[in-house]
Amino acid sequence: MKLAALVSGGKDSAYAIYLASKSHEITTLVSIDSKNKESYMFHTPNIHLTRLFSEACDISLNIESSLGIKEGELEDLEKALKGIDVEGVVVGAIESKYQKSRVKGICDTLGLEMVAPLWHMDPYILMNEIIKLMDVRIVHVAALGLDQNWLGKRLDEKALKDLERLNKKYGIHLAGEGGEYETLVLDAPYFKKKIKIIKTEINWYGDSGTLKVSEAKLIDK
Repeated sequence: MKLAALVSGGKDSAYAIYLASKSHEITTLVSIDSKNKESYMFHTPNIHLTRLFSEACDISLNIESSLGIKEGELEDLEKALKGIDVEGVVVGAIESKYQKSRVKGICDTLGLEMVAPLWHMDPYILMNEIIKLMDVRIVHVAALGLDQNWLGKRLDEKALKDLERLNKKYGIHLAGEGGEYETLVLDAPYFKKKIKIIKTEINWYGDSGTLKVSEAKLIDK
C-alpha cells in the first residue's frame, strides 16, 4: 500500500516508518505542530525539526498547525490527512489506547487503513532494536530519576541499562510511553543524510526539562 506516516521526529514514529517500509511505500510524512506543550495526542519538543527529518529521508512533509485543544487536535489531524493520495496511515503507537483509537477513528472516516507496527511490542525488544538501528537523542524528560544530565544523551546500550534500572526503581516505562522522556532521531537506515545539531539550549522547570534545538543542519552520512 501507499502510506502516509505520522511523524514527530522521535524514535517511535521513525522506527514505525522503518518497519512499515519493508512491505509498504511511504509517500508522505504528516506532522502536527501543536501549540500546546501538554498536547493530549502529539509529541511537541523540537517538532520544527520534522522539516529536516523530511529532507533527510527525502519524503515530502505535510504540516498542520494546531492550537492543541483536546479532541480539536483530531480535527487538525483529519485536515492534514484529507486529500493525500494514500491508502493508509502509519502510526508509532505502542500502548496508548487513547492515541490509537482516535487515529483509527479518523482513518475509518477517511477510508484509510491504519498500520501500527509497534503496537504491543515488548519494550525491551523494541528499544534494543531502536538503539541498534538509529541515532536517537533524549530531548525532554519528566520523571523521577531523569535529571538534566539526560538531555542530549544518546540512547545506547549504557543508557538503556540505566533506564532498566529506573524502570525497576520508579516504574519508568522503558520506551517512555508514559511521557517520561521524548526523543529526536538524527539518523535512521532510510535517511539519505543525517541531522547534525549545531546549537541547543536547555529549559529546566524544576522536575522536568527540554533540550531545545535552535539550529541544526543535514550532513552527508
